Amino acid sequence: MRCSTKYFHTMEKGEYKWHAVYVKSRTEKKSLDELTRRGIEAYLPLRITKKQWSDRVKMVEEPLLRGYMFVRVSFREYVEVLKPSGVMAFISFGDELAEIPEKQISDLKLFLEKVNSSVQVTNETVAKGQKVRIVVGALAGIEGEISEIRGKKRIVLRFDKLGCSIFADVAIEFIETVEPIDD
Repeated sequence: MRCSTKYFHTMEKGEYKWHAVYVKSRTEKKSLDELTRRGIEAYLPLRITKKQWSDRVKMVEEPLLRGYMFVRVSFREYVEVLKPSGVMAFISFGDELAEIPEKQISDLKLFLEKVNSSVQVTNETVAKGQKVRIVVGALAGIEGEISEIRGKKRIVLRFDKLGCSIFADVAIEFIETVEPIDD
């Protein structure tokens, strides 16, 4: 078995939290199906992209974060998550599992629901900027961070524990400043 008991002390019995897991590349959807069949709440962020072949162009659904997915589990389901063939390991730092706040998962779902085709992912280091909340439009209520990326002002939803940022273009007049976001 590919699990270790060293993480059990970081998970409270009966408490459900979101965690990121490594998944073999190109097995994300299969792993999602297997986890769901086992009764485990799992989330695979998907985006719709245009793929060009020599004879046609087609819109396809593909993972936003290749090799990653999210599971909401308690201590009891920890080992069950590692059973599907495509799931490799929980993402951890030292002896602590990477815990993803519920707000970030719900914001990510909203990003993909409202502006799916324009959502992008970057592994660039994003300089700390002003914390803001979107107040107008399809993304109203999402909190993030303003950053200058390639000369454009964008709202950034940071997933520090995954080492990436997810961003979409948002007009500066559609935001308001807020206190720092809980990570």
